[in-house]
Amino acid sequence: MIEPPNYLDGAKVIKWAWSGREPFGTIGNTNDDEKEEVFGLAVCKYDDSDNFYRFSCDKNCQVVNDALHNSIEDAIEFLPEQYKNAERNWLTK
Repeated sequence: MIEPPNYLDGAKVIKWAWSGREPFGTIGNTNDDEKEEVFGLAVCKYDDSDNFYRFSCDKNCQVVNDALHNSIEDAIEFLPEQYKNAERNWLTK
């Protein structure tokens, strides 16, 4: 398991999950060369915002996608379809 840094893209990591050896899923265009494998998920918050962001990260904990949410619970619950069947164990940072 790889633990993310305390901050991703300048936002503080609050909750995170790591997929292990197999990715949660992929994001990107249908062309295989442009797809990114997602191994990490993180719920983060910028200091100057009331919103929360769910970041999708590659195997090196680099952010490859984000989604804006009103709460931590929404960020965890409303995952993209490609992650729905992946088992996630959310940890608190």
